[in-house]
Amino acid sequence: MSTLLHKPTGRSGKVHDITPERAGWGYVGFGLYHLSRGETAAEETGDREVIIVLVEGKARLSVAGSAFGEMGARMSVFDRTPPHCLYVPGQINWTATATTDCVVAICSAPCIEDYPAARLGPEGIELTPRGKGQNTRYINNIAMEGRDVASSLLVTEVFTPAGNWSSYPSHRHDEDDYPRMTYLEETYYHRLNPAQGFGVQRVYTDDRSLDETMAVSDGDVVCVPRGHHPCGAPYGYDMYYLNVMAGPLRKWRFENDPDHDWIAQRDADD
Repeated sequence: MSTLLHKPTGRSGKVHDITPERAGWGYVGFGLYHLSRGETAAEETGDREVIIVLVEGKARLSVAGSAFGEMGARMSVFDRTPPHCLYVPGQINWTATATTDCVVAICSAPCIEDYPAARLGPEGIELTPRGKGQNTRYINNIAMEGRDVASSLLVTEVFTPAGNWSSYPSHRHDEDDYPRMTYLEETYYHRLNPAQGFGVQRVYTDDRSLDETMAVSDGDVVCVPRGHHPCGAPYGYDMYYLNVMAGPLRKWRFENDPDHDWIAQRDADD
């Protein structure tokens, strides 16, 4: 199995725990909890900032003893409604106590500036279409650079209809050369509907020193350390993914694969 593909370690508790050390990189961390009603997850952020995303279900959240109340609304991620999210700064503890069965994502990156703990949704998040034809997908921008809510984290949700492609035309953001490109590590947390389905993701560099194509199942995480990283949803199965990105600069600048950039140029001219 590819070293970039991470299967959940179980069905309950913390089923993903991808740290920079385990991923072999320097910025992005991703954790995921499956909690039953009444169960609690709690962590200390240390030198990292965190965005908690209520992927599914509801939970009561608190930061350093300050209660943010019950958060979460959608019971299925494929409702496509805006997520409830909470920003948590460094050097502080947080807790999440499930009030229904829930799935809670923990997105993390280095905390390099002070931002206060704050709700990031559902207000201010609007489902937005991107792309054309079989490249159409729908975006919930949780914390991209247009929202000044974090010091290094970039977080977004993407819904790809059955039969469509996403993160396409193939693009990369693996050089620290702003404004041409920014270096951003990235994780994809995938979900499929119906859950027995699969998706496809390829991660490859221009020189093909890295070139891996993976079948992703419901609940898998793909790490993208460098290179292009398109993914596709087979006919009959909708795909969701939660993206976490971080690097030296909190900006998203990328370049398309020269072989496929003609698609972006054609669509931009239509």
